[in-house]
Amino acid sequence: MYGVDGAGDDEPLFRPYAVTGGRSEPRYHLAMETLISSMSIADDEMALLTPEQEAIMQLCRTFRSVAEISALLRVPLGVARVLVADMSDEGLVRLHQPHLTEGQPDLNMLERVLSGLRRL
Repeated sequence: MYGVDGAGDDEPLFRPYAVTGGRSEPRYHLAMETLISSMSIADDEMALLTPEQEAIMQLCRTFRSVAEISALLRVPLGVARVLVADMSDEGLVRLHQPHLTEGQPDLNMLERVLSGLRRL
């Protein structure tokens, strides 16, 4: 969410917490390894999205973790969590929560997250 023209690349185009109404935590727990996928929506609905929502929709055409979304949009993890949770509540994205067995994370899910992080 930073400038792409080369000028001011270190300066955000907005204050990250302004887009979340000052919230740094979502209304419910959303782990950073939770995978997110975009739902299909009509073009006229796409035009109503905020720039942040549109960016998340584009990124999540393939599965992305909340951590990846945070890194790729260059926003704090708390901001990414709030945006994703709000979008889930609006039916824009689907959350794929990790299934824990006996307190251990799913090995398949961890391998996908690791693979995604390596691509960054």
